[in-house]
Amino acid sequence: MTTCIGYGVHEANAPLEPLRFERRALRDDDVAIDIDYCGVCHSDTHYVHNDWKSTRFPCVPGHEIVGRVTAVGLAVSRHRPGDIVAVGCLIDSCQQCAACEQHQEPHCTLGMTPTYNGLDRISGEVTRGGYAQHIVVRESFVLRVPPSLDPRFTGPLLCAGITVWTPMREHGVKAGTRLAVVGLGGLGHMAVKLGVALGAEVTVITTSPGKADDARALGAHHVLLSSEPQAMKGAASSFDLILDTIPRTHNVNPYLMLLARQGTLVLVGALEPLEPIHGALLAVNNRSIAGSLIGGLEQTQELLDFCATHRVLPDCEMIDIKDINQAFTRMQNNDVKYRFVIDMASLMDVEVA
Repeated sequence: MTTCIGYGVHEANAPLEPLRFERRALRDDDVAIDIDYCGVCHSDTHYVHNDWKSTRFPCVPGHEIVGRVTAVGLAVSRHRPGDIVAVGCLIDSCQQCAACEQHQEPHCTLGMTPTYNGLDRISGEVTRGGYAQHIVVRESFVLRVPPSLDPRFTGPLLCAGITVWTPMREHGVKAGTRLAVVGLGGLGHMAVKLGVALGAEVTVITTSPGKADDARALGAHHVLLSSEPQAMKGAASSFDLILDTIPRTHNVNPYLMLLARQGTLVLVGALEPLEPIHGALLAVNNRSIAGSLIGGLEQTQELLDFCATHRVLPDCEMIDIKDINQAFTRMQNNDVKYRFVIDMASLMDVEVA
């Protein structure tokens, strides 16, 4: 066991504060990583506040991790000390079920092990995340960061990026695809950038006229104001794929009307019950509605390589760990463009009471 300093909470709704906890000893197939950067995800706030009534305290959030390998187990062959690597939303799965064999580890039949707030598959201990000095992860779940990819901005690709990348790949987004993105937050801005890089004709759908310039600055070809009935009517049956990134309960029927024949709307933001869906809107044009959950390791590595080749990076604001509570407040108020990333070097000066 190794002592680690991180930021976390001992109870729901408490401010994040420094704490000590133990990381497991290195197993034969493990990689030890010093954490350089960790992205801040909206789901981190949900776990800290116990919004989903499933938080295991003390909770140390963070699943957008980038760092340097410091040690490897005896059986490790893919990584070596000094490598720049990344760890996303999951750190283990059974590796034997049909989902795992098809590189869809988030859908492991026995349940994936999340990077934090999960239970270690072997010891049963609670997993702690990346708001910390270091972490120990099974080799298979450690990703390679391409040399041309800036480590400072890589973290958000592991959650926001892969969340929108997976449905784009599953639904064959390519040159000429008419792609719409609902919402322009952390997920939405990555969907725009990746869609454009894949050659799609990208439209941002938003309620706010003030976001039109932001959308175009990110590369969007068009902006559709959902608050304008005539504009929505004029866009009926226009899109092959709609990525809905809104992170709360909302009415999806107005967006279903925008799908072309055999088009699909994919929910990637809302995990709560939806307002009733009008069945006729699905029957007309043979439309579909689907969901998508992050992505497997193979797809995530593909995303990192794609972003390195095409120079696609999230727009990030770097913060010190001492500013994390303020960042949580700002994120909940939509006051960030578009993701926070913690410079974990700032943890060096932290003292634990």
